[in-house]
Amino acid sequence: MKVIVCGAGQVGSSIARYLASEGNDVTIIDQSPDLIRHISETVDVKGVVGHAAQPDVLERGGAEDANMIIAVTYADEVNMVACQVAHSLFDVPTKIARIRQQKYLQPEWADLFLPDHMPIDVIISPEIEVARSVTRRLRVPGAFEMIPLVGDKVRMLGVRCEEDCPLVHTPLRQLTQLFPNLNIVVTGLTRDGRPIVPTADDRMLPGDEVYFVVDTEQMSRAMVAFGHEEPEARRLLICGGGNVGLFLAEEIEREYSWLKAKIIEANEQRAGMVASRLNRTLVIKGDVLDPELLEEAGVGEMNTVVAVTNDDETNILASLLAKRYGCQRAIILINKGSYDALIPSLGIDVVVSPRNITVSTILQHVRRGRIHSVHTLREGFGELIEAEAMATSPLVGKPLKEVKLPPGVLIGALVRDDKVISPRGTTVIEAKDRVVLFSSSEAIRKVEKMFSVSLEYF
Repeated sequence: MKVIVCGAGQVGSSIARYLASEGNDVTIIDQSPDLIRHISETVDVKGVVGHAAQPDVLERGGAEDANMIIAVTYADEVNMVACQVAHSLFDVPTKIARIRQQKYLQPEWADLFLPDHMPIDVIISPEIEVARSVTRRLRVPGAFEMIPLVGDKVRMLGVRCEEDCPLVHTPLRQLTQLFPNLNIVVTGLTRDGRPIVPTADDRMLPGDEVYFVVDTEQMSRAMVAFGHEEPEARRLLICGGGNVGLFLAEEIEREYSWLKAKIIEANEQRAGMVASRLNRTLVIKGDVLDPELLEEAGVGEMNTVVAVTNDDETNILASLLAKRYGCQRAIILINKGSYDALIPSLGIDVVVSPRNITVSTILQHVRRGRIHSVHTLREGFGELIEAEAMATSPLVGKPLKEVKLPPGVLIGALVRDDKVISPRGTTVIEAKDRVVLFSSSEAIRKVEKMFSVSLEYF
């Protein structure tokens, strides 16, 4: 597949790296010669220096025979025009654009993106996606990750194993014997920052971060099995009243009537605007790093602090201050990947990465075959995939113990006729089953072929 990526920032370079590693023909366009030089030297992509919305630049990037354009520059208008030019002049089949400015996305202007006007196939709003990601974490205290799949019948949870976790030092093959009625499958581990695709003989150790797939109805039991019985949050402090903080507060007011929230926002005009949009949320004007203000806001009585300002360092410091004053849990937004190694040692509970969320959303539309959703767990680790099994798939019609899965692929759950099935060696996948699986980065192309409609796999 031939893909043009417009924008060589964090998201654009991550997408280019993912797609190039899978053998796609990738061209990346940016106005910065330094960014283009850096990614061209580190990734097998073609770099073009220029304005991504200009026809001659897109032509140099190979738009005439491109299958897809992904526009993720910092300017919404450039992203929109790049997709329009790619459609009108080069007939590029699939056009994806990141749009941050919410005024473009208001319901009254929905006709803007109709095929006859501005033909963008997929619009991604990172701020909305990040806010939704935070609210998912609020629903499962004790988990640093929660991803709903197959209409929320199945969930993938990420938890940390503490010293008192009942499952530490237990071989994974024994989990079924210990909990015969609990449908969980461990699909990934990280240990000392190193990702591990587990085998049946592996054991979870204290300090490990564990990803597992579970029937949603059994989620509470699974969390108890991992030693997590944290109470659901009732009081929430949001640091930062930008788009993410505002969307988060609005969703809490709509969906979480029992949750009381406060927002601290430094800009007086912005604080006033945020207050006018909310009904139950108290908006406080001030500095999130001011200890007196935090005490005035009652930070010590809060169950959770969510730090979502536009500055990574402010988010880290605000969360550490809040926990020092007695707040139980900290969720922070981090844009820079360079901080990843520091977070576990700081005592921060959950990190939300706009880059990873945006990349996951884009990959969902890039993946081929009957793949319905894609979620990147960590850069370079792998993806959690929900796909529909086709009659032509090599997975269908025989027990899993006889299926030769590619190395790095683990099946976490099946859903058939709204019933969740935990995979065992004797389980037989049927056509139209929804399959939830983890795939390492190296195996992605093979997974796409397994769920392809065509017979090319054979």
